[in-house]
Amino acid sequence: MMGNEMDGERPKAIIRHEEDCRSERSTCGWRHLLISSQDAADKPAAWVHAVDIDGAKEHYHKAGTEIYYVLEGEGSIRLDGEDHPIRKGSVVHIPPGIIHGAKGRMRVLVVGIPDITEGDLFFP
Repeated sequence: MMGNEMDGERPKAIIRHEEDCRSERSTCGWRHLLISSQDAADKPAAWVHAVDIDGAKEHYHKAGTEIYYVLEGEGSIRLDGEDHPIRKGSVVHIPPGIIHGAKGRMRVLVVGIPDITEGDLFFP
């Protein structure tokens, strides 16, 4: 098929600016919904939030994987009961089932794969 013939079948690219995004309180702090459930029609492979962490309630996901990339600040992340220091430039890969929560003041880019829903949020 030619490119134009496939346009109806392909998801659309998404370009968004943080100042145009909805923000809400979450388990970890204030999250800015860069790519999230509002994009369901465009079928994103993951959600992406910028999160201003100010202490997170420990939680886990049964199906979703999260990747944290620290943009600013420092603190620690607790993974299954063990604290690990993190700072600007740190990346953390959190597979399903790992109980996790971050402490400190930091701005983190969080990617949830696949698009993690509120139904995949559990507290120990």
